[in-house]
Amino acid sequence: MTSWHPELDRYRGPRYRAIAEALAADVREGRLPVGTRLPTHRDLAWRLKVTVGTVSRAYAEAERRGLISGEVGRGTYVRAPSALTALPSLAVRDAAPERPDFIDLSLNYPMEGEEPALLRRTLAEIAADGDVAELLRYQPPAGRARDRAAGAAWITHCTGGALETVPDRVVITDGGQHAIAAVFAGLVHAGDIVAVEAMTYPGMKVLAGLLGLRLAPVAMDEHGAIPESFAEICRAAPVKAFYVLPTLHNPTAAIMPVERRRAIAEIAAAHEVAIVEDDLYGFLLDRPPPPITAFAPSHGFYITAASKNWAPGLRIGYVQAPAERVDRVVTAMRATTHMATPLTAEIATRWIEDGSAVRIADAKRDSAVRRQQFVRDAFADEAAVRTHPCSFHFWLPLPPETWRADDFAAAARRRGVGVLPTAAFAVGKAAGGVAAGNAGGAAPNGVRVCIGQVRSDEEVERGLGILADLLHGAQAEPYLSVV
Repeated sequence: MTSWHPELDRYRGPRYRAIAEALAADVREGRLPVGTRLPTHRDLAWRLKVTVGTVSRAYAEAERRGLISGEVGRGTYVRAPSALTALPSLAVRDAAPERPDFIDLSLNYPMEGEEPALLRRTLAEIAADGDVAELLRYQPPAGRARDRAAGAAWITHCTGGALETVPDRVVITDGGQHAIAAVFAGLVHAGDIVAVEAMTYPGMKVLAGLLGLRLAPVAMDEHGAIPESFAEICRAAPVKAFYVLPTLHNPTAAIMPVERRRAIAEIAAAHEVAIVEDDLYGFLLDRPPPPITAFAPSHGFYITAASKNWAPGLRIGYVQAPAERVDRVVTAMRATTHMATPLTAEIATRWIEDGSAVRIADAKRDSAVRRQQFVRDAFADEAAVRTHPCSFHFWLPLPPETWRADDFAAAARRRGVGVLPTAAFAVGKAAGGVAAGNAGGAAPNGVRVCIGQVRSDEEVERGLGILADLLHGAQAEPYLSVV
């Protein structure tokens, strides 16, 4: 039986729910492996100084979520994670908006522009070209040669020519999330350790739960992941891969300096760690820094996708893999979807070939620059706001003495604005006992705010104004419900 003693101070609300949330976090982050026998109701109640009934309610809630199961006469055990139990806590975002004028600043994708009209024209051109039957047939799992060449060209554009691209090393996927999944399916096995930034993309947390991976958080500062923390993790345990977002990091909008990128590549090479570089936002910079993959050609996997470049419904992603590892990604493609959707790949290829892709991406950058001025206007006195003039999103730190991130997100939602709090992105101290070194500090207290996908500038300004008012003028609200 484990001596599990959850830390409840970070969770608000009833004690039974705090215990269930702590249990979910420890299961998700590997501190409670599958098959662990939990303390008895009475034992845990004594440790936490709560009633046995409170623990019983907590265990019942955890069992309802599929986290644990109880066996009469044997005890309570941690169950194998499912896709649902692996999900991060996104309840604030997932709740249905209660008002028709709701402004959703929680979703990170670009403003709609000419894409619908362009799509109608492109579909008409495809239909007029004759051989649409080809798009209904099986294609090579890595993609057609023409699509892979277009993908290579787009990667060259997104990296400012810093990454040497070869079509034979490019694999076409059904979007960025699928690209990440395909790369990891070809790299890791259940139980492997994967390094991630201490604040990471929520989709990576979901994938880790599905694949049974143990996440080791790399400490961060205002410039992104800290190389020394990554090196310490690599020395402490066998790390299989490092999933990293060095350019306009999600959620902090940090841009990693070139020297730090080179250092991380050298550490990865020294410890035989694959770099999985998510560069969905690099295209927004006029002169992007070279990707980490440029310094790690033999073990770097570079990923970009259409969801941020052009439109989220155009589910096309591009992976450039090391020559000797392309087959692993192709095998994952064959095992999941067999191939990217040929019609969508054809649309993306045409847009790249005729220049539409660059034009659309430039328009996205222009809209981000325009809306970032609204951010500066709304939070003129907030020097700590972390953003970039070309970013679709920014990080709004919250004063801990006034607001907890979850409380702020819930209060914002009640006022008609959706944002995502720290919990959606934070990775715990050391997954599965991995020594995380100086990554063990508390996660930053704040929310991610997205300004790209709201239809009108007026809505963005109004939503930001509500958040600014809430930050400065409703400081007592989070604690009104506490008795």
